[in-house]
Amino acid sequence: MSDDDQQTPTPRTPDNEKLRALENIEVEMSIEVGRAEITISELLRLNEGSVVELDRLAGEPLDIIVNGTLIAKGEIVMVGERYGIRFTDIVDPEKRVNGI
Repeated sequence: MSDDDQQTPTPRTPDNEKLRALENIEVEMSIEVGRAEITISELLRLNEGSVVELDRLAGEPLDIIVNGTLIAKGEIVMVGERYGIRFTDIVDPEKRVNGI
């Protein structure tokens, strides 16, 4: 194997070390299907079988939110017998950092 075939390890810089320290921090990811504003009286009348219309159209991408910050758009997929989310549009990293 020549020297050109070997991969150079990533240099350990203070910034890389800081990022590595963050890798194991858990965050909360949620998927938002849509929102609705209703009055308290409407809320009190809800029961099993009630339907609340959301502000999003069917087939529209869903919001992928991490710790309250929108990071991407996506669509629901099936993974075996569970739901999953496929990322379809990632928010620009600079905008994500500004939202944190």
